Amino acid sequence: MSARIRALPVPPRTALALVLASLVGVLAFGWPLIAGRGTILERNASAPLVLGAVLVGVMAIVLVALGDGGIDVKAIAVLGLLSGVGAVLRPLSAGSAGIEFVFFFIVLGGRVFGPGFGFALGSTTLFASALLTAGVGPWLPFQMLAASWIGMGAGLLPARMRGRTEIVVLALYAALCGFGYGQAMNLSFWPFTLGPDTALSFVPGAPLVQTLTTFVRFSLVTSFGWDLTRAVVLVGGVALIGRPVLAALRRTSKRAFFATALPEPPPAPVAERDAPGPKNIG
Repeated sequence: MSARIRALPVPPRTALALVLASLVGVLAFGWPLIAGRGTILERNASAPLVLGAVLVGVMAIVLVALGDGGIDVKAIAVLGLLSGVGAVLRPLSAGSAGIEFVFFFIVLGGRVFGPGFGFALGSTTLFASALLTAGVGPWLPFQMLAASWIGMGAGLLPARMRGRTEIVVLALYAALCGFGYGQAMNLSFWPFTLGPDTALSFVPGAPLVQTLTTFVRFSLVTSFGWDLTRAVVLVGGVALIGRPVLAALRRTSKRAFFATALPEPPPAPVAERDAPGPKNIG
């Protein structure tokens, strides 16, 4: 039976922190859909509070995992290596026309090393790339959390997939994430981008259908081509080099002893092994 890779296990405390951070993230991204007139969410001054909550939630995951002893020196080394590769790839593509390679290793790393590692990989990769490109700003916590979700989701895909099926599923997943990432980031800054008097402006307290319709128009006008290109590039990357990269990452995991096979039956007690058996009389 094949071994399961647990570079960063997810014990109950870490799982609870993941759930709580994700709930905070959903609220941080989706508050424009529930903001009513006269609420605190209607005022732009509430944005730093939302951003701070997201950042605290993201960082809490890594801190809880470290505190639980779920990540050792070897896992930290692999995490740093993959984060560094992703951070270097990001400025090389720089998102020009939607061409972004940073999510490639987040998806494949999360797939091989598991959901906990994938979540940490998404956060650290986007944080390191922001430092390299001087891209630190109020958008960074949203980028980190969205990338963390991508890595975690890749680790939650069915573990038994291999071969062509695995590549097809990962390519489709990467495409969905590449497009969805752009839409999530649009939602995070849309309320603060335009003035109040345009056809694409966010209107607090508007009916949900109207808000969604306006947001879809905003995305079509501003980023649909980039998001679609990002999805296509990720599909092509996974299809072309996904198999050898997965094989290399799995070899790395085995050499680092991240992979733990299902436990074998324990040996028989010594007394039982040494007990005299039936003897032939003759």
